[in-house]
Amino acid sequence: MFSSKARLIKRTGKNPIGRYDFLKLLATEYNTTSSKDAQEQVLANLANFAYDPVNYGYIRQLKVIDIFLNALSESNPKLVRFGVAGLCNLCLDAINKIYILRNRGVELVSSLLFSEDEEILLTTITTLMFLVTSESVEEITSPKIIKRMRELSDVSYEHTRVKNMATLFLDDYCKVNDAEKAKREL
Repeated sequence: MFSSKARLIKRTGKNPIGRYDFLKLLATEYNTTSSKDAQEQVLANLANFAYDPVNYGYIRQLKVIDIFLNALSESNPKLVRFGVAGLCNLCLDAINKIYILRNRGVELVSSLLFSEDEEILLTTITTLMFLVTSESVEEITSPKIIKRMRELSDVSYEHTRVKNMATLFLDDYCKVNDAEKAKREL
């Protein structure tokens, strides 16, 4: 986890395969394999590598962010889960955040608010919170998203963690007039 490039070089043995090359192998395998299991495993690995800021430049260069964004539209819930997790891990970096926002990130991520999968919902709400900027706040606090967050925060909603995250989103990112506007528009 969180290493410097100098520390990684020091820890790497003889005949090393560098991080860039390893990430490139993973990205290539994801894009070329026909095995569902291999795709799931590779995307899970890429999402884990997205957690370390040392990898951000490599991930951008290899267009792994596009892999994560495309995974959000998959019918396989595991690919969706790993795709949104990868984006969540990347979007605190300013460059990654801008890229995600400019490539339909809010639209793609917010579409997952209707998932039945608790982990997808938790990661989706977290990702939307991390994507908030002065430029994106209106899109992220749109009436449609606020309405769905209100549904998820309802006392009767079955998943307590999701309910708590949706409540946190509404409390921290939505102004009172946003919630009222959402009621009127929908």
